Amino acid sequence: MRFVHKINIKPLSVNDAWQGKRFQTPKYKKYIKDMMIILPRLTVPESRLSVVIEFGFATAASDIDNACKQFIDCISKKFCFNDNRIYHLDVTKCVVGAGNEYIKFDINEYKKE
Repeated sequence: MRFVHKINIKPLSVNDAWQGKRFQTPKYKKYIKDMMIILPRLTVPESRLSVVIEFGFATAASDIDNACKQFIDCISKKFCFNDNRIYHLDVTKCVVGAGNEYIKFDINEYKKE
């Protein structure tokens, strides 16, 4: 992959971006509980990881990045890995209409080309 632009700035973490405590909403708690039940059993490599995600959203107004953190937190919890091991993340947004929402994903060993 060739990058055309580079900016020299330290990426900002979520913890550095927010003041005070953040609390999980009841909707998020239910999402976590549901995900722990419906996620399949997988064996995750013990190395650096590459995660591919496709979100099927109801509308085009959905922001692709807003769904990433919660989903990654759920898969790291379910599959017992620290998400700091993710070295490659490929995320795609599809618009599928209300009632047809989905998440497709794959977790593999990261192999830098």
